[in-house]
Amino acid sequence: MDKKELKVVLKEHAEWLTDSSTGKRANLRGANLRGADLSGAYLRGAYLSDANLSDANLSGANLRGADLRGADLRGADLRDANLSGADLRDADLFGANLSDANIRGAICFIGNR
Repeated sequence: MDKKELKVVLKEHAEWLTDSSTGKRANLRGANLRGADLSGAYLRGAYLSDANLSDANLSGANLRGADLRGADLRGADLRDANLSGADLRDADLFGANLSDANIRGAICFIGNR
């Protein structure tokens, strides 16, 4: 996904959060966002399952209640990110920086593979 497309998705998601009859919930399932700069992004409740977010900058991002099942977050910068209530089942967080991240209520079950 290129920067222009991502910008549209983020804008529509912000509109949806304000009024669900307008805009559109962010659906980034399976998206390749490797190395993307999403610092401070407002992705509350977004669909990010199976997305490639390795080495992405998500510092200060609001990912509260986001669906991150199976997401690749290896090496991602999640400092000060809000992950409360996010679904992180089977997400790969190896080497991710979670300093000062809010993970209260996040679902983090890792099953047997």
